[in-house]
Amino acid sequence: MRADGTGRGGGGSTLQAEAPVPPLAGGEPILQVRGLVKHYPLTQGILFKKQIGAVKAVDGVDFDLAAGETLGIVGESGCGKSTVAKMLVHLEPPTEGAILYKGQDVTKLSGRALKAVRRNIQMVFQDPYTSLNPRMTVGDIIGEPYEIHPEVAPKGSRRQRVRDLLDVVGLNPEYINRYPHQFSGGQRQRIGIARGLALNPEIIVADEPVSALDVSVQAQVVNLLDRLQAEFDLSFVFIAHDLSIVRHISDRVGVMYLGRIMEIGTDAEIYDHPTHPYTQALLSAVPVPDPTARDHRERIILHGDVPSPANIPSGCRFRTRCWKAQERCELEVPLLAVPAVFRDTATPARHDSACHFAEEKRVVPPEGLLETPEPADAPPPRGEGEGEERGESEGRGESEGRGGPE
Repeated sequence: MRADGTGRGGGGSTLQAEAPVPPLAGGEPILQVRGLVKHYPLTQGILFKKQIGAVKAVDGVDFDLAAGETLGIVGESGCGKSTVAKMLVHLEPPTEGAILYKGQDVTKLSGRALKAVRRNIQMVFQDPYTSLNPRMTVGDIIGEPYEIHPEVAPKGSRRQRVRDLLDVVGLNPEYINRYPHQFSGGQRQRIGIARGLALNPEIIVADEPVSALDVSVQAQVVNLLDRLQAEFDLSFVFIAHDLSIVRHISDRVGVMYLGRIMEIGTDAEIYDHPTHPYTQALLSAVPVPDPTARDHRERIILHGDVPSPANIPSGCRFRTRCWKAQERCELEVPLLAVPAVFRDTATPARHDSACHFAEEKRVVPPEGLLETPEPADAPPPRGEGEGEERGESEGRGESEGRGGPE
């Protein structure tokens, strides 16, 4: 049930009636991405342009998103995370592949049918300032979706709907006539989140929503998203490069490198039982707050630079920096699947990994391992906490949800 007392879908969409979205079958993912590709052509010449290559920003991405689930996507800058996010909301048309929303391929829709689907897939942008029009008031920014989809809220009730949304994200409804420059970074991101919630979406794509914020404000915004997911029954695609934040909010995590997903699984599988060398290298670079565990950790230092997406290595694209690389890695592209060595086991290492020589490796000792030994496959405990995140500025917010990112 929504904050305005109505269910998802507002007051009966005329667009939905003309282009109905099929109901979700039991157990079927709400969003399915298959073979998603985005290549930007490289051209030569001024009058007569000739394509001489392509920047392979995204080069074959597959994943599913279940209803009510949060899928985190992590990776180095330039790996294609944001390009995937733009294609999910149709800001960028894919070169190839399919994006299935409730079984309907969004990439083949246009006009009213595309407009009806896009209403249910909204986005929270990375920069909380440049994503807001500085010449518009907060009320106009959050209320603008109602101008595009007037069936969601009658004209006379839009002002009150905007006030309700400000209240939901923890801002004073009296700020409705202020401009973006009058808010702090955390407050501006809350405004962006309120705009994303305006049309009662089912999926929110959050493209690094906390990377431009201070650490304390990051915790408040992440906890706000966590609370809103439970309150509004949302599904999230959460994109970030901060591994601790991704683990806090995500149910499953996908690790991207040079336009492809290298490894995907639950948060415990990826963080405590990584099998791909790239994932292991990423985790080994995360600072450890426990000095005792830090002395016993294994640092994995990758040599060389990330290859250009315009000239991706043959075979495994990570092989030029991988310490396990062999001739097979140069000749054969590894599939994203459960490695053969783990297929007949019941360990947490049994998850999809695109590596010919995948093996489980605990990079960072779990907290308290040296003082109180635990089984190797036992994930570290996740704290519980609760609180509320309200106030006229982010300085009044407190950590809530599943313990808060560290």
